[in-house]
Amino acid sequence: MDNRTEVREFLSSRRARITPERAGLTVYGGNRRVPGLRREEAAMLAGVSVDYYTRLERGNLSGVSEGVLEALARGLQLDDAERDHLFDLAKAANATSRARQARALKQRIRPSVQFLLDAITGAPAFVRNSRMDILAANRLGFALYSPVFLDPVRPANHSRFIFLDPRAQDFYPDWDLAANNNVALLRTESGRNPYDKGLADLVGELSMRSEEFRVRWAAHNVRRHYSGSKTFRHPVVGGIELMFEAMQLSEDPGLTLTVYPAEPGSASEESLRLLASWAETERLEEQLRATAAGSPR
Repeated sequence: MDNRTEVREFLSSRRARITPERAGLTVYGGNRRVPGLRREEAAMLAGVSVDYYTRLERGNLSGVSEGVLEALARGLQLDDAERDHLFDLAKAANATSRARQARALKQRIRPSVQFLLDAITGAPAFVRNSRMDILAANRLGFALYSPVFLDPVRPANHSRFIFLDPRAQDFYPDWDLAANNNVALLRTESGRNPYDKGLADLVGELSMRSEEFRVRWAAHNVRRHYSGSKTFRHPVVGGIELMFEAMQLSEDPGLTLTVYPAEPGSASEESLRLLASWAETERLEEQLRATAAGSPR
């Protein structure tokens, strides 16, 4: 992924969404050729010269200071996720050639991490990487995402499931929300890990095979996704609404542990019990663990 292109398209898309009125600027005349702010207006809001802002928006963040980045974030009214993304893009622009050429570490699940997953018995839990591959799960995690694991390709991948598997439309009652969130997470990861070839290959594959993905990818939206709630329509237990907490594993860079508890006493908690019973009856965990060791795509 070309960093300059990423920077250019991200900044121009953020500028285009802000009207002068929203920025508190007085507009004279009605002949505006751009939907949002002009470059000179964005430069004024950020407190930099037009020439310097133009350089930044053309994708050149080399040597830019944190103070300028902060001013840019304020001027373009970036939220926390967008601000972090801007800083990630600047970090990538200033990376050494050695860092750019560094190979990604092979991501393997340490035994203690699997022990932790298995110790979580009352909620689905899984570990994913930045490419949305599911690398490990507990029994309820395998059961909840059993539709994702129907694809024999390993590792199972959230993004491929959402955009390439028709079953995803049933699994996610609000498919548009799931799709938007997924692409925003991939875009966030691409800023954080711009030289991850596996991530670039995934984006390329999905861009070639899914118009729905291409449209969302072009929007350059990013987001944080550490806690909240999700609704699923599971083929065995039906509708189920779960909370989630996502935690990065500090000893395993790039890996995230996500746990989906149900509200105590809720219908979804009962659905999780039914899901666990079904998984045990079908010996689902053993089957899926066996196939999870297969070769990646």
